[in-house]
Order: sequence, then structure tokens, then C-alpha cells
Amino acid sequence: MSIPPNAPKSDEKIGIILVDHGSRFSAANDMLNAVAENFRQASGYTIVEPAHMELAEPGIAQAFEKCVRQGATRIIVHPYFLSPGRHSTTDIPRMVADAAAAFPGVLCNVTQPLGLDDQIARIIMNRISDCDRRHFTCDVCAPRGGCLVKNQAVSNLAPTVGA
Repeated sequence: MSIPPNAPKSDEKIGIILVDHGSRFSAANDMLNAVAENFRQASGYTIVEPAHMELAEPGIAQAFEKCVRQGATRIIVHPYFLSPGRHSTTDIPRMVADAAAAFPGVLCNVTQPLGLDDQIARIIMNRISDCDRRHFTCDVCAPRGGCLVKNQAVSNLAPTVGA
């Protein structure tokens, strides 16, 4: 059995923090909790914490402290963002550095955001295939009486159709 390239050294316990923007809508924040749990189960990392950059808790500093309390000697922070922008390249690294200052013996790194990856293309294709297969009856569209985009297109055409 080969050791994964980022497997911790024998004396190192790695904590992972997944950071999203944060939202005023609890359902959006709850999704990051589910993503973190999914990642924990799929990855084998035992210390995985969600954090929100702003607007919700836990924040980065809270998640960092929670990782340290669980024994992390190194923390890797992943901005759960699609592309590099101010938040993922400037704000989050600064906030992580501020949180790390309280724990001088703990090493930390910040990854790149999701970015370009063949897996992203596969996920997009899966979403498109799923939408096409369900014919506007998915959890997003069904509560709105059908496909939101389709309904908007029909309502935009309505005056023209009646003329």
C-alpha cells in the first residue's frame, strides 16, 4: 500500500479547515457543515472543521482553535471558493495568519481555491445531466412550480404570445 503524498508525518496531526464566504441564510451555512462531514468521511482526516469568512459562525479563528484543541500540530485551510479572488488570495490568508498568531507552535498553510480541474467539469456535467433527466421536478424547481428558468422564459414571452 502506498502512502498518499500529503499523509502526515508520524509526529504530525493535521487539521483541515474548509472556509466559505458565509451567508445570512442558515441553509447556505449548513451546507458547508455537510461538505466538511462528507470530506472527513471521504478523506480519512479526523480533524475537519467548517468556517465562514464572515456573516456567520464559526469564523476562521474559532475553527483554528477547535483544530488545535483536537490536537492538530499543522492546519491546512482550503478556501471553498470557485476561483481566486480577493477573499481567497488576500482576506482568508490574512485571517488565517491572525488566527495562527495565537498558536505559535502550529504550522499552517492555505490552499488554492477549487479553480480549474477536470473534476469540476465532471460535476457540472453531472448537474446538467441530472437537471435534464428530472425534467424540472428536482428539489430546486419543483417547489417553485417547475423550472425557474423555464417559467421566467414563459412569463417573458407571455405578452408577445397574446398579441
